[in-house]
Amino acid sequence: MLGDHSGLPAERALLSQPPKAGLSCKTVLQAVGKVLRKSKAKPNGKKPAAEEKKVYLEPEYAKSRITDFGFKELVVLPREIDLNEWLASNTTTFFHHVNLQYSTISEFCTGEACQTMAVCNTQYYWHDERGKKLKCTAPQYVDFVMSSVQKLVTDEDVFPTKYGREFPSSFEALVKKICKYLFHVLAHIYSAHFKETLALELHGHLNTLYVHFILFAREFNLLDPKETAVMDDLTEALCGGGGGDGPGGAAGAQNHVKER
Repeated sequence: MLGDHSGLPAERALLSQPPKAGLSCKTVLQAVGKVLRKSKAKPNGKKPAAEEKKVYLEPEYAKSRITDFGFKELVVLPREIDLNEWLASNTTTFFHHVNLQYSTISEFCTGEACQTMAVCNTQYYWHDERGKKLKCTAPQYVDFVMSSVQKLVTDEDVFPTKYGREFPSSFEALVKKICKYLFHVLAHIYSAHFKETLALELHGHLNTLYVHFILFAREFNLLDPKETAVMDDLTEALCGGGGGDGPGGAAGAQNHVKER
């Protein structure tokens, strides 16, 4: 049974320093515009040049956190907690925080700026309930992700909250699916919208969320290394280890545009 998890240490840590409030739309746009003019970056959603510098890897930004919380210890399953309860509680929390993080830059993630759901050299396609592959813009893809995940986490047959209700046998597979989609959204924010995040001074929140999410996924094998290889350099910088040097790791990542 999934109960009220608003008091989780993980959630308290992530929310301990909330985003700055009171920013007017004009102030936000001016700040973002200033950063983008300096960057000379290509428009979001387009394949970046091979030599383009990844700003999020610069040490001064990669070291930014909103807390020094020990996430490696935090993600470990508590002795008295059921595994499915732990997965459900944390997955729901991650969903809300990734959704919140994306909302801070959503006005810049438009169909015109992000014409495809791209992360570095990888382009993602949405698959509908019939399994049909759909090419869509990044905001459309994220909307599909958030809508489908919201539907799952509020479904009593999947994420039970009432006493006596059991988790379905497919629960772990569904959690892995959710984590894959949330990873795509986080990776897109870094790849296409880090400069806006930096201008809003929310990169510390983004880094903290990414570290917590990746370490949790590692602890319970919720993400395929081949899936996360696209961001192995970031994972190495933030978490002290990427996907390894195997076929699915950084050494095995292909340089040409991939489709998923």
